[in-house]
Amino acid sequence: MMRERVEELLNEALGQKPELFLIDLTISEANQIRIIIDGDKGVTVQDCIDVSRAIEHNLDREEEDFALEVHSAGVTEPLTMVRQYKKNLGRKLKVRTAEETVEGELARVDDDAVTLQWKAREPKPIGKGKVTVKKEAVIPYNDIVEAKVMITFN
Repeated sequence: MMRERVEELLNEALGQKPELFLIDLTISEANQIRIIIDGDKGVTVQDCIDVSRAIEHNLDREEEDFALEVHSAGVTEPLTMVRQYKKNLGRKLKVRTAEETVEGELARVDDDAVTLQWKAREPKPIGKGKVTVKKEAVIPYNDIVEAKVMITFN
């Protein structure tokens, strides 16, 4: 009963702010409710407060005691949804598959795969020395074990 009611209230709260979306909802046996949200343009503290209030103010602690946490998806969290990849277009990602790890700029996102681009130094085809070449990898979502945004400081 608790989960259904929380999901219902959460859907209503997110319906008020269509730029926000659910990443994860867990409810422990002790009724500790943990919600992780993300947004197309990020998540503010106020967004977390609004979602928290929409749920907390509509559940009765007299009926069933609970604890509630609403978090934004952290920068160290792996990307799990196509919508998260779309909001990170142009940023540098580290994508791990079963076979390899690729680091590059997220150049394209579609329904089936992401495209990463990067520059690499390779030996010249003829003669001595190296030349900079542009590389690209198209990685289907099904092959991605983990993808994270790489934080760079300029």
